[in-house]
Amino acid sequence: MATGHTSIWTLKRFGRFLPGTKEDGGNPWKMFEPSESAGELVLTIVESGHMLVSQGHDLLDGFSLLDAPSFLKVQQKSDTLLFRLTVKGESRLIRMQFSGSRAEALEQCSSAVLRLKEYLPVTTQGGPPPPPLSCPPTPNQPPTKTTAQDQQAGVGEAMATEPEVVQGSLSIKRLTQHFLGEHGLSLPLAYRHGALSRGELEPFVRLCLLDPSFPALVEKVEGELRRVLQD
Repeated sequence: MATGHTSIWTLKRFGRFLPGTKEDGGNPWKMFEPSESAGELVLTIVESGHMLVSQGHDLLDGFSLLDAPSFLKVQQKSDTLLFRLTVKGESRLIRMQFSGSRAEALEQCSSAVLRLKEYLPVTTQGGPPPPPLSCPPTPNQPPTKTTAQDQQAGVGEAMATEPEVVQGSLSIKRLTQHFLGEHGLSLPLAYRHGALSRGELEPFVRLCLLDPSFPALVEKVEGELRRVLQD
């Protein structure tokens, strides 16, 4: 289904290919299935062109579809999509099967293919449907969730006083103090407009958190902000 320019589909299974596990006698696919405890499996393509696979509050995979032909190949077989991503000479595979009855799953898969074709070609493999994606013998452990409670507590103490109401423009130094939580400000309307809507922001933040280099980037940005204060 589509919500504005954001398209959402439910999945029956989602898997990541694990190189080397087949030789060791293990299941070559790390599988995820919907459950009451873990939540639904959902494929989302947002207006900004980012594709996300999530389960409950956890982001399982995600990447931008912009310039997708340069690094991504997608193949449809029945109600299943296979993605091959190649970045800096390294390839990885992910696979997803859509939920519902056979007819519903085929309809959902075809709908997703139409949306993906806005960004890159999708090939279709004929013949019988692929074998069911089997789950590994042991249940998947949900990824450890991290929160920013400690950071928020420190910011909350700094912002406990009534924020200063500002009219007009602001200096870089005062904006920096505000972003670091050192000085509470009620920003003018010109500073409150965001390029992303509320519905678009959460998937974007989840995508950032999925990037292993994101924490280092946050630390660098904070370091640069503190250097601005020293200038």
